Amino acid sequence: MIATPSPWLGRVLWTPVGLLVVGLLIMWGVEVADTTLLADGLQDHGIRPRRPEGLDGVLWAPFLHADYGHVASNSVPLLALGGLVAARGMRYWARVTVVVFAVGGFLTWLLAGQGNHIGASGLVFGYLGAILGAAGFERRPRSLAPALLVLGFYSGMLVGLVPQDHISWEGHLFGLVSGVVAARLLAEPAQVRDEPDDDPEPWELDEPWLQ
Repeated sequence: MIATPSPWLGRVLWTPVGLLVVGLLIMWGVEVADTTLLADGLQDHGIRPRRPEGLDGVLWAPFLHADYGHVASNSVPLLALGGLVAARGMRYWARVTVVVFAVGGFLTWLLAGQGNHIGASGLVFGYLGAILGAAGFERRPRSLAPALLVLGFYSGMLVGLVPQDHISWEGHLFGLVSGVVAARLLAEPAQVRDEPDDDPEPWELDEPWLQ
């Protein structure tokens, strides 16, 4: 008898946090395969600024890392900051992620210094920018609380914006900028913010486990 996947498992995976975990497992799987089977050959497919063959790195770079230490250093902040963005709902998290991938990656390709830019840190900084940007643009407790939490635990990340050798600080910078852009584009308008608190929040209707 062939076991069928649990509907509960599918519902859990099809959530922002579930997709973050799947993405993280893919990153680790890619790094293991690249290190053990491909002699780090996949690393060549990162973002190579202003080179046509390096533009597709916008899609692949977040899944590619220099070594196990590199992917490990991105894993916890990716889950933590991505999880805080995910608290706003599937659609909000998905839109932020798409903007950070597209805008942050393209700006890195267009404006960064020469080299091969890889790693999920641009996405991590994108989530950081989205959290801080939402606090600035919306100015409500639901947005301010995550920002204060992030500043308390992850303010040291801002050192990554300082120009340094062998670190894609441009990827960090443009990731942060793209996260702020996403927060601005997705900021709730005043009429939504002024609705009574006993009404369902628009993002809650997007959550399958609340239906």
